[in-house]
Amino acid sequence: MKTLYFDCFAGASGNMILGALISAGLDQDFLFDELKKLHISDFKLETKKVDRSGINALHVNVITDDQKNHRHLSEIVKLIEASGIQDKAKSIAIKIFRRLGEAEAAVHGIDVEKIHFHEVGAMDAIIDIVGSAIGFTELGIERFYNSPINVGSGFIEAAHGILPVPPPAVANLLIGNKIYSYGPESELTTPTGAAIISTLSTSCIKLPKISPEVVAFGAGSRSFDGFPNVLRIIIGTTDRADSKLESQYKLETLKLIETNLDNTTGEQLAYFQERAFEAGALDCWVTPIHMKKSRPAFLLSVLCKAEIVDQISELLFRETPTLGFRIKTVERASLEREFRKVEYNGNSITIKEAFLGNGAAKSSVEFEDAKKAAVATGKALREIQAELARK
Repeated sequence: MKTLYFDCFAGASGNMILGALISAGLDQDFLFDELKKLHISDFKLETKKVDRSGINALHVNVITDDQKNHRHLSEIVKLIEASGIQDKAKSIAIKIFRRLGEAEAAVHGIDVEKIHFHEVGAMDAIIDIVGSAIGFTELGIERFYNSPINVGSGFIEAAHGILPVPPPAVANLLIGNKIYSYGPESELTTPTGAAIISTLSTSCIKLPKISPEVVAFGAGSRSFDGFPNVLRIIIGTTDRADSKLESQYKLETLKLIETNLDNTTGEQLAYFQERAFEAGALDCWVTPIHMKKSRPAFLLSVLCKAEIVDQISELLFRETPTLGFRIKTVERASLEREFRKVEYNGNSITIKEAFLGNGAAKSSVEFEDAKKAAVATGKALREIQAELARK
């Protein structure tokens, strides 16, 4: 299985990743031709070999006349969708930008569809992300891992003023990963670098059992005395069934919020669940329990990412009679998954597939789609589910 390992001892940025991919064999002319399919204003890719504390690395600089730094997520997604680049590269790039949008939205406390990017909305950042997606696709990378990530230290000047390193968006993107600070007082990991790695990497591990084929370095824009400001990538093959590689599951650190309720109704609990999912909860469930004095009651549980704990907390106090709740940090292992559409008697049905490390796949039919098809066709739901399971 072709695998790419991000070795982030000096952090990561979009142009470091792009530089490393070109150094690893991504044809620069091919990349430029593909990027022109974005139908954007004139730009150039300036590449040069540089020395970073004794390491020969490739530095990429995007030169463009486009001075627009503020773009909405929807604008960027439309730009990518309307382009002529490969569908897989499109999907990767959009997935990265959506993750970046979710992190920014959590920082600013607004809906992800209303978020507009500042520095990462600039054309050079768009080219870094889309170019990296093109590179991963062209080089045939199937699996990604990363080392613990050096984020740097100190403060940076951003669109919203002075921010600590790592800036809030980077910190949100790397929740569940492993980060540390070492070396010069500077921002070493940028939002674009964090978004690319956190979106694609299966897990943060030490160098995996890999048969190296290519080792390449992408250079950061700054040169530090005695500190190699480079990103190393190692591309090689790994065993698809190697259990030490965690069989392609992703390990995430999440929050579990729970409260016991003996003075609520089923209607109130159902309404709360709807609102919790709208707020971004990953799961929400109710368990029958007995409390003091043998009172029948419910255990209300919510699983969510750390950045929306405040929203869920406010919702619990407002929509349930609880006076308090417990918050636990938990880890969740989940398989990588993909979604595909199939046609069934004129109805569009979503099939969800998850892949195991040995190449086997699990698939399931989206219930709501199957239900709509049953209503539309008059066929039994179970018959439709059985037919679709064979597609």
